[in-house]
Amino acid sequence: MLDRLKNAELSVWIGDNHFTMSRGSFRYRQNRYGRVKLVRESVEEIPGGFRIHCQGGGEAFLYEVREIDGLIRVSLSPLGETRFNRYQIAFPVPEDPHIYGCGEIHSHFDLKGLRVRIFVAEHQNVRRISGKLIRKGLLLPNADRAINFERYESYYSQPTFVTSDKWFLHCEAKTYSKFDFSTQGRITVRTQEPPVCWIGRADTYEQLSETLTGLVGRQKALPDWIYDGAILAIQEGTQTVEEKIRKAEACGTKVCGVWAQDWCGCRRTGFGYQVMWNWQWDKELYPDLDRKILEWKERGIHFLGYINPFLAIEKELYQEASEKGYCVKDKNGKDYLVTITTFPAAMVDFTNPKAYEWYKSIIKENMIGLGLSGWMADFGEYLPIDCVLHSGEDPYEVHNLWPVIWARMNEEAIRETGKEDEIFFFTRAGYTGTQEHSPMMWTGDHHVDWSMDDGIGAVIPATLSLAMSGFGITHSDAGGYTTVSRMTRSKELLMRWEELCIFSPLFRLHEGNQPSRNVQFDADEELLSHTAFCSRVHAALKPYLKELEAENTARGVPVMRPLFYHYEEEPAYTESTEYLLGRDILVAPVLKKNSAARMVWFPEDRWVHLFTGEEYSGGRHRIKAPIGCPPVFIRKGSRYTGLIDQIKEIGGVTNERSDTA
Repeated sequence: MLDRLKNAELSVWIGDNHFTMSRGSFRYRQNRYGRVKLVRESVEEIPGGFRIHCQGGGEAFLYEVREIDGLIRVSLSPLGETRFNRYQIAFPVPEDPHIYGCGEIHSHFDLKGLRVRIFVAEHQNVRRISGKLIRKGLLLPNADRAINFERYESYYSQPTFVTSDKWFLHCEAKTYSKFDFSTQGRITVRTQEPPVCWIGRADTYEQLSETLTGLVGRQKALPDWIYDGAILAIQEGTQTVEEKIRKAEACGTKVCGVWAQDWCGCRRTGFGYQVMWNWQWDKELYPDLDRKILEWKERGIHFLGYINPFLAIEKELYQEASEKGYCVKDKNGKDYLVTITTFPAAMVDFTNPKAYEWYKSIIKENMIGLGLSGWMADFGEYLPIDCVLHSGEDPYEVHNLWPVIWARMNEEAIRETGKEDEIFFFTRAGYTGTQEHSPMMWTGDHHVDWSMDDGIGAVIPATLSLAMSGFGITHSDAGGYTTVSRMTRSKELLMRWEELCIFSPLFRLHEGNQPSRNVQFDADEELLSHTAFCSRVHAALKPYLKELEAENTARGVPVMRPLFYHYEEEPAYTESTEYLLGRDILVAPVLKKNSAARMVWFPEDRWVHLFTGEEYSGGRHRIKAPIGCPPVFIRKGSRYTGLIDQIKEIGGVTNERSDTA
């Protein structure tokens, strides 16, 4: 590796950025000029590495590579004042490896051949959604194909990648950066600040994850109760919650939680049924909620809510924040109002220590104080580049760190109330450091469809790219979220998504942005029975999932893993429709509409079907997969093969034989 880095091509530029934000999506262009390829003047050997003195454009630069505590530190910096603000390190990679990570990537897992921008943003935007709707409306072939990657945006972006030959690179850059994997035999790192990169190597992927998470941070432990069944999504009042809980329990559902995101009220918009962003208990919509939360908890059912960094401008909390000067400002000194879906909202300025503590007190008093056991800590991607912050910092330099600050606030609120063993939250946005503060991610606002870029097909690539970026505890909204136009959730999709989610750390449903237009878990007896079955399977996995969580907390080894993590065979390096749940369970969800079977690639081992008991060896097999019998397999010889008998006792098992291809 040192020899490759010694042969790196070094360049600098001058450039300027142009960002245009619309609903959290950032159109970006830059002007670059005055490129200078740095010329090496001298090479100095130092302990564990080397220094190269370079010159370009009449300025001096230092390129230094040295080993520190088992990692290789790579830096390129000017020696003195500089007019350059773009840096590039391009180094050879003769193996031409597969590439993974860069935060959360929904439409691709293997990034070889792509250019990946690192800048936190709203994953969804009008351009993406309208393009899909047009393709579907015109009945174009491959209407659900993945979008062009060049304009890809992600909720969780991170300057980290891992290669198939077991090394990683993590860059400490805070601002916009880009990784270029498009040229065979070369990897290029481009930053807009003097880069400092860390490179680690290992003999196994477990060791690689442990080293990487030792650098970027690891998730904390989760409450024990989250594995005890399903977290049902229910809204529109105390009585509705109680009625739906009883309806679910009557069908045998193990309910460990209820997620009522409208605990603080609702607003009905053209986009759908949305939360009122005023983080106070809505006593009119949820009468007697404080007492009911205690009653439900005694029954083992925990109440969860919702919060984000914005405030509804027509409500009391915004009035207080505005009067105290706690909001992010525009360049005219007014509160910066950001349009989200169909309405404007204000953003609290977390660089103001008083505003930060005030917002944290809202979480502590209005949510934890009410008795909530968890919540979705949404957003974090929207800090405008042209706003004015209390701290005086350049918002461009703070933008990527905003979701980290947001996660830290939520973590502190729980810790300061002494509830770490009882309460958790989950986030969708992130950057380097989110790993240390957020105990769990969810993979964002997926479309309620079968598409590979935004629907159910995007869950596995998103999960695995997070895993290879050092975030190993992830789940998705069972059933998806986003409904637009004629794109609505079918019964089949909800059932297949539930079958996917039970083989993750958290089984949580979502009603979607338009609940009345989407099938819900209690729409008919078959759905109720299926949700009950899934909840019981998830609960049966509790000992195994807790063991995997402990491994992630202690060593950074992800709960959901790519196949190559334990089986270094070529098909595993590009597989993004299957995954390993820990070491012993292979999950191959049904991701296509009207499918009662799918092809499954088995690594070289012996695998036993969790629901039928049939045994398979390595290679490709066509597996029958009626609803209620997803293709999930336990490695023969695992001490968890007893799960097969537990699943048979739960019921819902079919013994239809599978066809071998």
